[in-house]
This record gives sequence, structure tokens and C-alpha cells, in this order.
Amino acid sequence: MKEDKAIRRGNPETEIADYSLKGTGRAPRGYPARRVPDEYSWTPFQNSSAKRREIFMEHCFKNPAPKTFKGHYSELLRIARNQRPVHEGILLSALRYIDERNDCSDFVMLGIIRLLYQLRKHQLCSRRILSAAEKTVLAFKYWPDEPGIDDMCTWTENHQIMFAANEYLAGQLFPDLIFSNSGMTGHEKMKRSRPRISRWLELRFQTGFSEWLSHIYYDEDITALVNLIDFCSDAVIRRGAEIVLDLIFFDMALNSFHGIFGSTHGRSYADEKRHALLESTTDTQKLIFGMGIFSGADNMSAASLALSERYRLPRVLYEIARDYKRDELINRQRMGIRIDEAKRWGLTYGDMESGMVFLSLEAYAHPKTFSLVMKMFDAYNWWENRFFMMFKKMKRLIRFLRITGLSHLVTRLFEKDITRNTREEVNIYTYKTPDYMLSSAQDYRRGYGGDQQHIWQATLSPEAVCFTTHPRDIETGDAWVGSGSLPRVAQIENLVIAIYRISRMPGIYMSNQLFFTHAWLPADQFDEIVEHRGWIFGRKGNGYLALFSQQEYRWGKENGRACTVVADGRRNIWICEMGRKAVAGTFNEFIGQIAGAKLNIIGNRVIYHSPSQGKVEFGWRDHLLRNGRRISLGGYARYDNPYAQAAFPSGEIVITQGKHSLRLNLERGIRKASSYA
Repeated sequence: MKEDKAIRRGNPETEIADYSLKGTGRAPRGYPARRVPDEYSWTPFQNSSAKRREIFMEHCFKNPAPKTFKGHYSELLRIARNQRPVHEGILLSALRYIDERNDCSDFVMLGIIRLLYQLRKHQLCSRRILSAAEKTVLAFKYWPDEPGIDDMCTWTENHQIMFAANEYLAGQLFPDLIFSNSGMTGHEKMKRSRPRISRWLELRFQTGFSEWLSHIYYDEDITALVNLIDFCSDAVIRRGAEIVLDLIFFDMALNSFHGIFGSTHGRSYADEKRHALLESTTDTQKLIFGMGIFSGADNMSAASLALSERYRLPRVLYEIARDYKRDELINRQRMGIRIDEAKRWGLTYGDMESGMVFLSLEAYAHPKTFSLVMKMFDAYNWWENRFFMMFKKMKRLIRFLRITGLSHLVTRLFEKDITRNTREEVNIYTYKTPDYMLSSAQDYRRGYGGDQQHIWQATLSPEAVCFTTHPRDIETGDAWVGSGSLPRVAQIENLVIAIYRISRMPGIYMSNQLFFTHAWLPADQFDEIVEHRGWIFGRKGNGYLALFSQQEYRWGKENGRACTVVADGRRNIWICEMGRKAVAGTFNEFIGQIAGAKLNIIGNRVIYHSPSQGKVEFGWRDHLLRNGRRISLGGYARYDNPYAQAAFPSGEIVITQGKHSLRLNLERGIRKASSYA
């Protein structure tokens, strides 16, 4: 199953869904007609955050609003700066989008909440827009237990904070009025949503994100948090939102390469991981760190930050993002929770609120949570939600399993298939140099089906990237989105080994039909490509990449370009080793070192004498060994890098870089920075 923007299909399995604003009408005279593209910034283009904000706004004013459901954020900027003309049709269309309860209405609602709080007295905010916005806010469905059948996704991690923030701030805005859909007063809505916000903030601070390092959904999280920071009257919630937002930007600074969020991701899509200039966070990176591009492809957090009157970025995070004088950076961090450890996090397998936390991990059919989730289907009438069409088709079977008590047995038997969406605890390893970055999810759910998890990636530029997958489906365009079977991956600094064993076991959700693995390697984005002794070598500037496939490979093309490397077979081992001129010498010397290294592969076990790492041994079930010494692939700290050492779960996180520092303690409400950008 796919949620959010992943369902670019009206029926989750087939048709393309429309996430654009409809019926916007003709643009007013003088409104920009053509897009003026921005330029990518490899290094910080402007040290002043105030000037970066002005440049971002001026860029937005030159361009028409993006043709997506986030387009109205551009109009908020125009209203705030009295920048005529404002395209009111876009704002009215955004309100209709919410009124129709389309999926991602909560994304759109965040902008309407900001309009009502911040911009209602501005000259260009018409009475017509304000009146319509107030009606929309009072009529919206803010939680799945409210009346009405809809196709909104309310349960994933990003959606939960958006729905809860929208509900709290709407209630605060109209405390004594009745919200027509629920029959609740604004005060009651605040009371109901506050514990959900608090729990979300606590888990994010202590354990990070199940949608780890998502260059898609951090955009949504950021926008919700900025709204809470700017408008929430509860000082505890406001401070908590600031603290968690700081950690999001810390994550981005640690795991980005010159504005490219090219790391492993808990949720990602094909276009964004192949083309960093389309990342939902690239506009935000350029705004706060000065690196990236104002692409306007799918972003709303940059506009929210530009409009924010309260949030200030701690200077230490800006300094970490641009710390490229360091020869190497190793970042280890752990995120997420294990469902089997529910009690540790105050969760049970019986109550609905715990169920929503489990669903933030997308644990729809996990053996531990299946019974509870089916009760939620009944209570919330999710059988009619398009995201759950697969469950509706099997409703009779599910009913039989529930009555007979066989559901646990069946879910356990097919667990690797039916929990492919589930994102439990992950151990992240990122290695960064001035010339490249390599990042992976260590030994993550090997052999399980995959959905939107992006397990490893090598990054040398916005387009010169490399990663491998076992595709789940070609016909429906999922060649690079999900995974039929997830690999077992291990990384040591500049070396990644990815082992695939594609299952033939029939599944309930899907059975593997494709028995090959492939790598994304766009040859035309590298300065040089050389094939030698079974290896493919690439150079981009002073950064080098070497890629090896156990099985014989062939080049594939997309749109006439040599972009893919395909290897047939159910089992394969891919090896990727990175290098740079300052360490490995010339590109030819790097090629000679790698091609001349001893490499033995027996079944699903590899022994590779890496020129940089020494003798490395790894297998499907074997430990990772370097020169005979075992390397741990799990049990990481919350943060383990030169800037921060914090236990998992964390009570307090202290971040330092040079003379700059930041101390965060959610329980005590401490956010103390040496200075702000």
C-alpha cells in the first residue's frame, strides 16, 4: 500500500491521482506567466539569513505559483509583502481542495491556518478569502473518529503532526465556536489534540523519525512545527516544537552533501532520489543553509520559514551544514522504535491512540498490531478509504481470520510480505568528505519486502548519484520507488556492500515477479566512466566511485540515456567503494587499486581486500568483519558524531562546533544556543 504522494494513482494500485489545485481561474493582469529558474548553489551563496530570505521571496515573486496543492504558499508570501497581484483563484481553489477532503488536505490547511493567524489584517488579504477560510476551518474533519467517509491519509508520521497542529491551532483561533463536522468547541479541540502533539514531540526527540531523513516528508513536518512555533499560545508546546525542529535541521546538516539530502531515507520516491534538484527539502536547504536550489517543485516549508516571526536557526547548525574543511565525517545515529518494545514507549496493543502511533510506522498488518488495526478499521470506517482497498477486497477472509483466531498465525507466516510498509528501528551510517557522501541503513530488515525505504546511496553531485534496488514492479512505474525484497547492507566509511536474496515465496500483498537487481548510475552525469575487470568506475570532479556486481551486468537506458546497470538473478552482491583525489591519487590510480584488489564471492558471502579498508568479510547471515575484527551494525546511539554524543533514547542533546553550541532538553524545556544565524 502507498500513502500520500506515493499514490499518484486514484485507485492506490492503478490510476494516477491528481494532487493539483483545480479551477484557479485566469491569473490577474501582471501575474508572472513563465517560470524563471534558479541556480543551484554548491556552497553558501549568502551568509546573511535575512538576505537569503529576501532573495528567496524575490525569486517567488518572479514566478507563478507551482501547479500543485502547495501553490497557495506563494500567494501567502505575496500577501505578506504587499506584492501585487495576488492570485485569489489559487487561494479559493486551495479551500475547495480542503472542503472536498482530498488526500493531503492537511498540507493545504497549514497554509490556511497561517493566513488566518498572520495575514488577516494585511491589505491584500480580502474579506472574501477570509470568510471562505473561516468556513473551511470550522467544517474540516480533523481526526478519523469524526463523521464522514473520506480518502485522506491521517495516520502516517507526518500526517499525524499536521492534523494535530491544525486542530489545536484552529481550536485556539475559534475557542468558543462549534466546529460543524465534529460538534466540538474550539476549547474541546485544543484539549483533544494537545496530548497527541506532546506524544509526537516526545517520540521525535527521544527516538527520531520512523520516516527517517525523508527528503519528502521533512518538508511537511517542518511546516507543521513552524506553525506551532509561530502561533501556539502554549509555551510548552511551542518550545517543544522549536527543539524538534532544531533536530530536523541537525539531521539535514549531518546527512546532506552541499545541499543535497542524498542519504538513506525512510520514505522516498523515484524522481527525488534520482534528481536532487527535485527534493522537497532543497528550497529549504538553500534558505537556511545557503546550499541547494529554489526549485519550487514540491515545497512549502521554505515559505513558512520565510514568513516565520519566531523561529531562529541556531548558528551551530548552520556551521555544521557548511563544515567542508573536515577531511571526513562519520555520523552514526539510531531512529525509530521496535514494535516488540511497545511497553517501553508507553504503548499497548489495545487502545486506539497507541494504534495511531503504530500506524505512524505503517504497521498495518504486523502480527502484534493487526488485531488492533482491524478494530480501528471498524471504528473509523477505513474499509471505505481508498488507501485500504486491498484490505476491503479481503474483508471476508480477514473476518474469518478474526473469528477463528488465526490472524496471528497468518500474519506471522506472511510477515515479510504484508509488513513491507512497516518502518521500525533503523541504524544510520553516513560518511562524508569534501568530494562525496555515502550513506546507508545498516542491516535493515533483510529479506523483507520493501515499500518506500531507500537503503543506501552514493552522492557526488545533484545528479551524479548511485544506489541499487530490487524493483517490485515495472509496469506501474515502481522500478525505483519500492523494493520487492530488501537487501542486507553494511557500510564501513567509504565502502558499502549490498547483498540481495530475492524471495520466491508467494505473498498476500504481492509476490515477486522480477528476478534481477539494478543500479541507478547516470553515465552522462559523471566526468568519466571506465569499465575494467568487472568494475564500473565513475569520476565527478575530485570524487571517485567504483561499482561491482557479482552477477554479470548490462547497461540499460531510460529516455535514451545510459542510466541503469542491470544484473539478472535472484541473488547478487553489489559493492560500492568511494575515493577522492586527496587520498587515492589520480582517477587512474584509484582504478588500478580497486581493479587489482583481491575479491572472492562464495554464495552470499564476500571477502574483499579493499584498498582503503583492508580485508572485509560479510554475508547474508555472517557478521561484518574488518581485518578479522567484528564491526557492529546496530545498537547505535541517538547521535554519534564529532558534533554530538547522545544516548538512545536521549534525555538531553548537546551539539557543538567550534565556539558555537546548542543544548536541548525536551522534558525540562531547555533550548539554549550560543547564538543564532
